[in-house]
Amino acid sequence: MLNQRTIAKKVSITGIGIHSGRKVTMTLHPAEADFGIQFRRTDIKGAEILKATAETVGTTENNTSLGQGLNSVHTVEHLLSVLYGLGINNVFVEIDGPEVPIMDGSGASFVFVMKETGIQTLNKSKKFLVVLKPVEVQVGDKWAKIEPAERLIIDSTIVFTHPLIKKQRKQFEFSCENYIREIGRARTFGLLRDVDMLKRKGLVKGGSLDNAIVLDDFKVMNPEGLRFVDEFVRHKILDTVGDISLLGHEIAGKVTTFKSGHNLHNLLCRQLLATPDAYEIVSATSLRKEALEAFELPRALAPLFT
Repeated sequence: MLNQRTIAKKVSITGIGIHSGRKVTMTLHPAEADFGIQFRRTDIKGAEILKATAETVGTTENNTSLGQGLNSVHTVEHLLSVLYGLGINNVFVEIDGPEVPIMDGSGASFVFVMKETGIQTLNKSKKFLVVLKPVEVQVGDKWAKIEPAERLIIDSTIVFTHPLIKKQRKQFEFSCENYIREIGRARTFGLLRDVDMLKRKGLVKGGSLDNAIVLDDFKVMNPEGLRFVDEFVRHKILDTVGDISLLGHEIAGKVTTFKSGHNLHNLLCRQLLATPDAYEIVSATSLRKEALEAFELPRALAPLFT
């Protein structure tokens, strides 16, 4: 609970980028304490390493990207979400293309990969970002706020005109166990009527029923249906965890969002970091036991990660 984590051995994953449509191979390497999560494009000679931080974020349209221009890595949010969800702080990611593989559109495949690699505990204490006072950002009728709490809580509301989504709200109290059970399997989603517009923008070239929930005007088109009745808002929470993990530390604070997306999440992170008296960075040893217990691996699953 107290110490930083990395993966126990390197592992490679091959898949399709949901927006680029390109086949990509991504290799995750163990890393030392305080390394953080860093990406390197191996298909670009001499490419600068991109550290996963809120300040490194580039574009945020329908995904979160690190870097700018050619040397960028798109759709990092699902991988980052799973790493945070399992309390993994340090990984070096090499990738031979522009986008993290989408896998099945959720974090489930990445959770499975972490079971295969195992998780290694490092000999250095975790650090927590403790929120001291509320910070809020707003764009139109969409907003996001972070405020003090003893552990990470995410209260998310989404609003869509589609009859199967409408307005959904879920409050999620973070723990590794809750993440695996309630959030990690929730898939990304989209409306069939938006596909042509998104493709004109150069997006969703690799999208399919195998890696996203697709809805026509009335129903879910995927033959297997939904994994949760409220899978849509659960996936929004998955995205939120990935985006706020870019603050660089485990988080003790409550995040409330209304109709938010990747851009708003990044604006919230940047606004918090620009407000020095709104947070402090502390060692895990100074937190209450209840906050640390959230990062215990599930008892039934712990042997699979060691």
